[in-house]
Amino acid sequence: MNINTKATNITLTPAITDYLDKKLSKLKRFLNPEDTSVIVDVEIGMTKRGQNKGDIFKAEINLHKAGKSFRAVSEAGDLYSAIDEMQEKIIEEVTQYNEKKTHLIRRGGQRIKEMMKGMWFKKTRKFIP
Repeated sequence: MNINTKATNITLTPAITDYLDKKLSKLKRFLNPEDTSVIVDVEIGMTKRGQNKGDIFKAEINLHKAGKSFRAVSEAGDLYSAIDEMQEKIIEEVTQYNEKKTHLIRRGGQRIKEMMKGMWFKKTRKFIP
């Protein structure tokens, strides 16, 4: 898993990078950690909104995994809360994709089982063409 981090309008301190690594380590549970084809691009930054609105922090993550891309963006008044929201959103997207893939496999297996039941004649246990 390759992680690329970019900071916009803020300095990337060791405390921020440690916190970001801690949050992204939870993401590894939902992905294969040995898979080197997984690329994670994280961008954190600060923007200003209006005269008296104050600073707004933005956290964005793009995850590329075997031809599939996932993206999550969050904005908050605090950098750490923006990172937390981003982490929750990307984990939700990845788990939904994994569950959908699992359901499709199970549905396909059920159809094959139904086809196999229809091919055998129950009394003589012979194959019916």
